[in-house]
Amino acid sequence: MRIRPMGEADLPVMTDLWVESWRDAMPQIDFEARRGWFRDRIAGHRAAGVLVFVGEDEHGLCGFVTIDERTGHLDQLAAARRSWGRGVAQALLEHAKSMSPGGVHLEVNADNPRAVRFYEREGFVRTGEGVSAASGLPLFHYAWKP
Repeated sequence: MRIRPMGEADLPVMTDLWVESWRDAMPQIDFEARRGWFRDRIAGHRAAGVLVFVGEDEHGLCGFVTIDERTGHLDQLAAARRSWGRGVAQALLEHAKSMSPGGVHLEVNADNPRAVRFYEREGFVRTGEGVSAASGLPLFHYAWKP
């Protein structure tokens, strides 16, 4: 897999990947209906200077990550279902960490045990709890310090 900065042509595939990964993680939410929100979110991040990277393998786009190197906030990390268990999410997370050497913080849906286990396995520590403005569901706040 190679990691590179996102290009405009990547957005449709990223959107499909985002819907697929969230639909699997939290089927109670209609992520298909949130495609526009996701596209606007990525555009807003890029306009604000947030870095967006994609991972590619022999089959095409296999994941992506966003990282604000100024604040250390990681807003989005997703891996294509076909890539699960192959280290794609870990490689993208390591790349994000390298872009924010002072640390990384993020929010995880409390009802997403796969993501919770992943971040804890990768050295993140739970620092608090909250509620998602988009879904109203509980969130866990996590931070990683080098």
